[in-house]
Amino acid sequence: MTKTRLYIARHGKTMFNTIGRAQGWSDTPLTKKGEEGIRELGLGLKDAGIPFKAAFSSDSGRTMQTMEIILRESENEFLPYTRDKRIREWCFGSLDGAYDAELFMGVLPRTKAFEGKNNMREVPYSELAESIVEVDTANWAEPWDVLKKRIYDGFEAIALSIENSGGGNAIVVSHGMTIGTFMYLIDSNREKQFIDNGSVTVVDFEEGKFQIKAVGDMSYRYRGQEIIEKMSHEK
Repeated sequence: MTKTRLYIARHGKTMFNTIGRAQGWSDTPLTKKGEEGIRELGLGLKDAGIPFKAAFSSDSGRTMQTMEIILRESENEFLPYTRDKRIREWCFGSLDGAYDAELFMGVLPRTKAFEGKNNMREVPYSELAESIVEVDTANWAEPWDVLKKRIYDGFEAIALSIENSGGGNAIVVSHGMTIGTFMYLIDSNREKQFIDNGSVTVVDFEEGKFQIKAVGDMSYRYRGQEIIEKMSHEK
């Protein structure tokens, strides 16, 4: 059987990403620059010659818009494409759409999880989730047990669907904190890594277990940039 591998891209840069607002379950479209970044990613993936079997994204507009560009630019528009709400971003509850500074430097640092910590990177995902639940006045945010199960189950279901059809590669588009959380659930000792828009995180799935191969890899985008530059010089 061919091994099962997920190439998990973070969606392109959006309006809220650009002005520093926490998106969560709220949604804004990709900016022109965000679309260009994903065009680079699609061309880079095409150049790498990775044969994809299926495509998956969350049900958020920004991930679906990202996937549309990836599939077009990598010439994979024929791929079966599934949307799964389990691989959505975290929900920030009443703070969804708030400025990052207000959420991550204002409200959250006043919670217990941030005591004695210098920045958010030092706060474990489990404690961060409980902090968000604590400050969410609308009671929409998910407790850690619910959040981690949703995210893990979503990616596991994708991997199993590929494995059960004989293995192969899937292209997946998800969100920054969701991808980071998934990495933590695979390996809790791993240090948090920055996951940029249009970066690719690669995991293998075998005998019911995930193995991390790469986190936040920007090489496909850089390759796409080179291809676009070459194309513009040839005109």
